[in-house]
Amino acid sequence: MIRRRTLLAAAGGGLLGSALATGTARADATIAVSPSTSYGTWEGWGTSLAWWGNVFGTRDDFADIFFTTKSTTYNSTSLPGLGLNIARYNLGASSWNSVNGESMVASANIPAFKQIEGYWQDWNNEDPTSSAWDWTADATQRAMLVKAVNRGATAELFANSPMWWMCLNHNPSGASDGGNNLQSWNYRQHASHLASVALYAKNNWGVNFATVEAFNEPSSSWWTATGTQEGCHMDSTVQAAVLPYLRSELNSRGLTTTKISASDETSYDLARTTWSAFSSTTKGYVDRVNVHGYQGSGGRRDLLYTDVVTTAGKALWNSETGDNDGTGYTLAFNLLYDFRWLHPTAWVYWQVMDPSTNWAMIAYDADTLAAGAVTTKYYVMAQFSRHIRPGMKILDTGVSNAVAAYDSSAKRLVIVALNTATSAQTFTFNLSGFTTVTGGTNGLVPRWNTVTTGGDAYKSYSDTYLSGKTVAVSVAAKAVQTLQIDGVTI
Repeated sequence: MIRRRTLLAAAGGGLLGSALATGTARADATIAVSPSTSYGTWEGWGTSLAWWGNVFGTRDDFADIFFTTKSTTYNSTSLPGLGLNIARYNLGASSWNSVNGESMVASANIPAFKQIEGYWQDWNNEDPTSSAWDWTADATQRAMLVKAVNRGATAELFANSPMWWMCLNHNPSGASDGGNNLQSWNYRQHASHLASVALYAKNNWGVNFATVEAFNEPSSSWWTATGTQEGCHMDSTVQAAVLPYLRSELNSRGLTTTKISASDETSYDLARTTWSAFSSTTKGYVDRVNVHGYQGSGGRRDLLYTDVVTTAGKALWNSETGDNDGTGYTLAFNLLYDFRWLHPTAWVYWQVMDPSTNWAMIAYDADTLAAGAVTTKYYVMAQFSRHIRPGMKILDTGVSNAVAAYDSSAKRLVIVALNTATSAQTFTFNLSGFTTVTGGTNGLVPRWNTVTTGGDAYKSYSDTYLSGKTVAVSVAAKAVQTLQIDGVTI
């Protein structure tokens, strides 16, 4: 989200230093892919629907561009669909009605398209069939949710803030001092709102939310009454109080298989702090740990993986991230760092469409809300999301600038690599650990190339061949390249 640009600029250091980020010339490299070390089954790629879904939710072309792999014409250009299969739906916190003479207090700095209308608008009646609930709310974002699900996406329900009337100051952008803003007597009601929407979506929209997330960067202190979006500070004690209510409210509606994710903290290190503050009982309510990637190349991804996956046996997603680099280089760099050290099983970009060209994959104008330019970042995303598909096993490469994924049914190995150097490099991939490696006809290895500094956007080549169980490819400076190696068995 917009406020995170400051955080990204301030994020310092790397997991083991930031040697890859220096951009200095580096020698050619041999990279061994290890079939014996797997970091789980890939669940997929996604995006949050707020706020771009609140602007463009009725457009089928954008639904096809983002949630299918087919080619779609946009502004006279044929775009390769990104094939995203995760849609995170933002349950809104705003409404403009009055209840017993009280109404929402809105920040003077929040633009209209970031005000998401919630459904439970009158606290006097919890019955979702009553007039206290408005199920016509948030029609545009909801339209994109349905389009995404109809194209095969899995949905997650999350809230940036509880409904305004659940907040101490009735302001869904935050407290004046950035402190806790969910009224203690509304802990259960916040959970009830989420659970009621999940049930209504199942029965009326054809949407089965696989997971529900009650928080969004809750431990961060930048949620204030003068903020530019919806948000609410909830410390780990408040989170621990809400989670059992969420489980109970889901169960009471028959949603016993709907899982709970938490806590969508803004950084890897803060996620560890929150997780360690939870008791074993509280951790038991959480099926998956969601974390945001706004530490960039900083933060102890490795320790979060150990805490969550190895020690607690939970699933782990990078459920939101973004960056102010329209070339896509930063996206590729940090994503590959995630694959190397965090080992998530899904990865979600915050806003595929954004008023800032650098943050966006497709930009739009904040004033006119007209859709605009496609950035190079879009084509970098395509290198990953079109080729590393759900169900593939993520294999170890031993490096932070290349990821390997294996499809056992198709006998296909996919490698995506980034050249971080300022000059071209030859990457030789050693596949000797695999039982057979044949490639396509005559050992053909199809490849796709995106140069973040300009040139190839997402261009395919059929000029690379296996040499025994190795394949070598020249990668231009700051370029991302995908290799597809068929006929591979373990």
